[in-house]
Amino acid sequence: MQKKRKTAKDLISSSESENELGFEELVSEEESEMGDVLPDAFESFDSDEDGKEHFESESEEEEEISDNEKEKLNQEEIQTNILQTETKILPSGQEIEKDMQLAPDLQLVQTRIQQIVNVLNNFSQLKEEGKSRVDYVEQLIEDIALYYGYSKYLCEMLFHLFPVSEAIEFFEANEVPRPVTIRTNTLKTRRRDLAQALINRGVNLDPLGEWSNVGLQIYESNVPIGATPEYMQGHYMLQAAASMLPVMALEPKENERILDMCAAPGGKTTYIAQMMKNTGCLFANDVNKDRLKGLVANVHRLGIRNVVVCNYDGHQFPKVIGGFDRVLLDAPCSGTGVISKDPSVKINKTEKDFQYLQHLQKELILAAIDSVDANSKTGGIIVYSTCSVTIEENEGVIDYILKKRPNVKLIPTGLSFGKEGFTSFRGKKFHPSLNLTRRYYPHTHNMDGFFVAKLKKVSNKVAGVSENISKKVKLDESVEEDVGFNSDEDKVYIEKSKKKNTKKNTKRKPFKKSFKK
Repeated sequence: MQKKRKTAKDLISSSESENELGFEELVSEEESEMGDVLPDAFESFDSDEDGKEHFESESEEEEEISDNEKEKLNQEEIQTNILQTETKILPSGQEIEKDMQLAPDLQLVQTRIQQIVNVLNNFSQLKEEGKSRVDYVEQLIEDIALYYGYSKYLCEMLFHLFPVSEAIEFFEANEVPRPVTIRTNTLKTRRRDLAQALINRGVNLDPLGEWSNVGLQIYESNVPIGATPEYMQGHYMLQAAASMLPVMALEPKENERILDMCAAPGGKTTYIAQMMKNTGCLFANDVNKDRLKGLVANVHRLGIRNVVVCNYDGHQFPKVIGGFDRVLLDAPCSGTGVISKDPSVKINKTEKDFQYLQHLQKELILAAIDSVDANSKTGGIIVYSTCSVTIEENEGVIDYILKKRPNVKLIPTGLSFGKEGFTSFRGKKFHPSLNLTRRYYPHTHNMDGFFVAKLKKVSNKVAGVSENISKKVKLDESVEEDVGFNSDEDKVYIEKSKKKNTKKNTKRKPFKKSFKK
């Protein structure tokens, strides 16, 4: 018989079996040789499955302990990092130099603002060693000026009006536009009818508030609010909510003689005429002839018939005409209460501008007081208002007037809301009756920043002078010395205003008659 030839598959399988047998023999020999060396515990561990489970449980517990320790270490590191960031907030001199060379990182500035506010609110625990409160405040003012785009001078002036946290709310509110509001012209319609007509046109609105019975707040509109048929017919006036407040404080009565000294563009003038029910006589004055065009247009559109429009410098009014029952002076101001409407105020107002405005406001309110008749049976009232929130343009002016004119006094504004005016500010004390004035802020009342003061003229005599200033009589020198501006700085501004008036007068050529022989 021939032997069967082995295939490649048979050769491979036979070699594998031989190798397996050889490996088992080697392992058995090694185990027999090392049997004396291996400990009993190790042999029992290899043979016992329970031992394996025990070892695995112990290793898992050790891993859990190590993980917990790692988490604790990580938390400790995070806490130390937080403490370091809280205590080391203020940048060093080198960091400031680097920041000046590079473009500012606004995200970093915002974070630092929040951190400094937290430190100032809990200064005793979070302050950095060797740093005073002044250091943090100075850095905060610089960061606010950088982040919101203010000049450092104006930012510092506004910052000190509020507590730290409220100051941030004020600056933040200036970045958001105020709600659109309109005032119903009750000479032509009722608020209910106007609201229904606008709703039918797709306007989403609500009554302005309990304090106003003519205002409406607009949320959304499918049509331009300044171009509806109701607007063209004079049923309402686009007017900011805050600008209604001075007229409400003035409380015009029917058949009175009233002066609106700075009237353009006519929102307050038309509201006064509306409250007078088209009776009496209302003088609407403004020094800017171009702005009077808009005032005249609004007067005609709203159907007002008791207004006399005039173009005088406010200083001339005691001499031109006087004897008014009431005077409204919405004085020219810096506009720090309407920054959301005019962001240019952030950088274009300097210290010289505020000095000039202060003196102009003082001169105008003196003229307003002189124009009022204290013997009026129904009035003798002066309302002073500004769309500014600075102390210098508001409490500073009223305090000055109360010292210069003992024949006037502050009385309640009659407004149902608003913050009281300052009676002291950063060590400077004002007349205690200034708490009767009212302040309005965008972050508190959701309206433009405003100031309203109401004065009552109790006598036409000033400091013993027997002259009746409220009538058409020129002020003599003795009165000017008593009630005018005595400081050198004030005289400089008076001279500037006189030069401006003389320049205006010189431009007008005198009328000459030519006769033919």
